[in-house]
Amino acid sequence: MREGDSTAITEAIKETPASGFRLFYVSGLAALIGVVTGFIAFLLYNLIALFTNVFFYQKFSFLMTEPAHHKMGAIVILLPVIGGLIIGLMARFGTSKIRGHGIPEAMEAVIVNRSRISPKVAFFKPLSAAIAIGTGGPFGAEGPIIQTGGAFGSAIGQMIKVTAAERKVLLACGAAAGMAATFSAPIAAVVLAIELLLFEFKPRSFIPLVVASTLATSVHMSITGSHGPMFDVGNPDFGLPGALPWYILLGGLCGLTAILLQKLLYLIEDGFELLPLDPLWWPAIGGLALGLIGFFHPVVFGVGYEAISNILTDQLTLSALGAIVIFKAAALLISLGSGTSGGLLAPTFMISAALGALFAHAVNHYFPGAELSPGGFALVAMGAVFAAASRATFAFIIFAFEITRDYNAVLPLMLVGVIATAITMLVLPNSIMTEKLARRGLRIRAEYEPDILTQSTVGAVMDPYVQTVPLTMTVRELADAMARHHPDYTRHHALPILNETGELAGIVTRGDVIRALEESNPHITVLAAGSRHLIVGFDDENLHDAVVRMLQRGVGRLPVVCRSEPGKVIGYLGREEVMSARLRRIEDEHQREPGWLAGGLAVSLFASAKK
Repeated sequence: MREGDSTAITEAIKETPASGFRLFYVSGLAALIGVVTGFIAFLLYNLIALFTNVFFYQKFSFLMTEPAHHKMGAIVILLPVIGGLIIGLMARFGTSKIRGHGIPEAMEAVIVNRSRISPKVAFFKPLSAAIAIGTGGPFGAEGPIIQTGGAFGSAIGQMIKVTAAERKVLLACGAAAGMAATFSAPIAAVVLAIELLLFEFKPRSFIPLVVASTLATSVHMSITGSHGPMFDVGNPDFGLPGALPWYILLGGLCGLTAILLQKLLYLIEDGFELLPLDPLWWPAIGGLALGLIGFFHPVVFGVGYEAISNILTDQLTLSALGAIVIFKAAALLISLGSGTSGGLLAPTFMISAALGALFAHAVNHYFPGAELSPGGFALVAMGAVFAAASRATFAFIIFAFEITRDYNAVLPLMLVGVIATAITMLVLPNSIMTEKLARRGLRIRAEYEPDILTQSTVGAVMDPYVQTVPLTMTVRELADAMARHHPDYTRHHALPILNETGELAGIVTRGDVIRALEESNPHITVLAAGSRHLIVGFDDENLHDAVVRMLQRGVGRLPVVCRSEPGKVIGYLGREEVMSARLRRIEDEHQREPGWLAGGLAVSLFASAKK
């Protein structure tokens, strides 16, 4: 091989490994995002408390109070209307991204806008959510803080020079930090960011996520002084294993509830779309409906953490539980469907916890021997409904455990959560998060699996039978061989060129041959017509790395060589060979092979027939 050719191959195959410095750099940015988002979450919490006190109790205080205890009388009907008008104005003149519960908007930024969120969202979203909740909105703070934290992480990624993939990680770090700081649930926050925002599980994203979530939770603990679970559940008896049949039924009920909530939410959203009014007025209309419901059932106002705690400790009457299931759900769906700002998680927790407690009371009434714990079933249902609605089942199994710290809940949470999720998957093609995106023409793949290209080597899929040509061959000779449809010369789109010692010197494609003939140069050599700047693959390298090299260099095939002998051609990697790896995965997924029982019966029948 000539020295120039050898240098060309060496330069072409040299790859720059991913720098470990980038991981530390992004993790450092994640630490900053985690700390700042922890303070943002604390600020949002205090804003909600302030607006609640101002609107419901006419006092300036940052002490969190429940709006359900107000003494305002019928005038309380107007408070959500005022909040809706303010939200409508903010959406019109600030940013329309404040509408909704926040998570779908963060997902859309990742998918469509290369993880870019306008910095205005980081300001208007928490402010709008605080106003909406402070004027009685039946929402939680988690969706807004997830979107706010994501917006802050995205803003950092836009101010500092990073890749789009790193910016996605920073956005997810902000979102996870917001959820971790709001609920002191760092593990669930990490898993939720992976399931709903990152769509990947890699060290480059997992490590910064853990850093951001841990620091955000630490900030929350240091400011509030709270180190225990968010909700006190007492010591419920989950009744395992005797209560397993009832948990199976509860799983079915939770799945149907998740389906109903999603269907009704988007039905109401569609109804508002049909109104002959400017969208600016929609939140006020939703606020009027909320005010009327809240006048008769004040428990629907606000986040409802106190009510959730009372449900989990079985301190509410059956009528109170029924009122929460019916009227809190109605207030949530109407007000959120009107396009206001607020989180979906906390109210769904409240509704599903009440449903779980009612289920346990009903079973105990009709089957006294069951002796189910209403608090235990409330806790399990609380995690299962939103797990099924969001399809982030693993995250919310962990989440329900983290906010209660009751390990005994894990087994029923797992069982009920997966049953509920399976039911929603049978009925609904999209989750409550992705349905909004699907309506905008965006499709999100919910399943996570390793790329088959990362699990295969070049040597496993390459074609070992590769025709080579000598560098002295002319274009005319090669064209004649191709014209005769010689299988060795037409098998592949390109042919490696070997020098006098049998080492790789270049590559010539059909396009090179046609170009030389069109330019009336049929007598030049294939080496002159082809390329000496060689890009090759190794038989022992990862197929994904080889495909990335092909894409980056704009080529459709690679001659495959030995790593120890870069001049020795041992195979050919083209598009067909790459697709064969994908085809193998499809066959593994869809081709059913006979089991040992069916195979044994077939062999026996065949042997009997021969006799």
